[in-house]
Order: sequence, then structure tokens, then C-alpha cells
Amino acid sequence: MRRGRDFSIEIKTPAQLSVMREAGLVVARMLRAAADAAEPGISTAELDAIAAREMLAAGATSSFYGYYGYPATICTSVNDEIVHGIPRPDVVLAAGDVLSIDAGAIVGGWHGDAAITIAVGTVPQRAKELMAACERALWAGLATATAGRRLTDISHAVEQSARASGDYGIIRDYTGHFIGSAMHMDPPVPNYGRPGRGPVLAEGMALAIEPMLTLGDHRTRQCDDGWTVVTADGSLAAHFEHTIAITADGPVVLTAADGGASGLAEVGATGPDGRGGGG
Repeated sequence: MRRGRDFSIEIKTPAQLSVMREAGLVVARMLRAAADAAEPGISTAELDAIAAREMLAAGATSSFYGYYGYPATICTSVNDEIVHGIPRPDVVLAAGDVLSIDAGAIVGGWHGDAAITIAVGTVPQRAKELMAACERALWAGLATATAGRRLTDISHAVEQSARASGDYGIIRDYTGHFIGSAMHMDPPVPNYGRPGRGPVLAEGMALAIEPMLTLGDHRTRQCDDGWTVVTADGSLAAHFEHTIAITADGPVVLTAADGGASGLAEVGATGPDGRGGGG
């Protein structure tokens, strides 16, 4: 394994990225299974069990369970909860809830990490717009993750997209991160900032980009459980994340079933297959 000069960023071989792709596809299936089951009346603990079964069936292990003592396979954050919500049997979803599901999996010692935010039943229009804005900001950042760009070019792209979508709070206390043989690796990947700063992105790097937006401001508060992070003003939050690899032919979204083809195409980017992403 070679290492980059900036921040000792881990540089993966194509073979190692291929294993990360396997982990990413497991994460995609975990998220899909949990999202499909997320209906009024189900508990977040039940969603955790569903995601865990999907992970185990694939022969993978959890990036989250036991991480600094975290007690579950996925994170389930409801409404004003931004990230790191712990699945619980007494947290039962209701129609109108907004649910963020964050999952991580390990295959062969390599990690994948992704998150989605979904509506449970019918939600207000403002909630739909918030989720759409957050997902657009994610893809704007992913499309910017190409060799030769600087790290904060991604941050700037995420922020510009979010600002163009409306008056949303952009979370500052929690960021994306580099990823590979560990889940969280330096340097962090902020969701705001001026472009042209930080390490130069290079082939073989992999990072998790994860914007978090709110209907209020950017301030956060950690709950007494030591994990769950909520908006300080009680406003609704959304969170989207993908793991992306930088390759010679363009970005590959490792945690997207289609390698990011459809999402990247929507923002005018292309990947290894020439269509907007690669498998």
C-alpha cells in the first residue's frame, strides 16, 4: 500500500478499491432493506435487526457495532436528530416522520459507509424539499471528487448547492471523512468553505462525503446517551452520504448500486463507463 504525501492519506490499489466496492454494495443493500421496512409502527430496533441480517447474509461485519462502544449496526436518526441516533425498541416510527439511516460494513478489512434520509408515510412539502436539497448537495460534492482538485473544492460544491436550494442550515460540527482500512480517516471533509484548499485529490483515494442540512441553523447538541446529535433549535434535519473512489477514469461511487451513474449524470459528471459513474 502506498501513502500520499498530504496528511498520509491512504492510497488504495485497484484491487483494494474492488474490495471496498464489495463493502459498498453490502451497505447499499443494508440501507435498501431498512428503508423498505420503514413504515409507521415499526421500531428503529427492528430496522437495525433487518440491516444486520442483510449484512451477515453477505458475509460482512459492521463498521459501527462496537465502534467506541456504539451498540448497534446502523444509526437511525428521526426528525430533529441529525446523526448517530441509536436504534431502540421504544422508538416507533409514525407517519410524517423523517428518518435518516446510516450504515457501514467491512469486507476483507475494507470499509464502506453511506446514509439516506427517507419519508415515513406522507411528510410536509418543506421536509421533502429539505431532503431533496441535501441529496443534491451530496451529488454536487461527489461530482467534484476528481483527481487534481483540492479537498475544499468538494466542500465548496456542497455548500453552493445547498445555498442555491434555499435557506438551510449547513451542519459544521460533523463532517465527511476519508475512508479505507478504517472507517474514519483524516483529513475531515467539511460541507462548507472556500475552494482551492487542502490536499490535492489523487487516484486511489477514497472518501465519504456526507452533507447534513436543517430547516433551522447549523447549531447542534449531543443527547445524554452520548451519541445522538440533534439540532439545537429543534428543527428538522436530513443527512445523505456516499463513499466515493477517485480513479484514473473518474469518480466511482462505491456505495451506489450503479456506481453513481445516474446521480453523477444528473449533475453533468461522468465516470469510468462514460455514463456518469462506474461499477
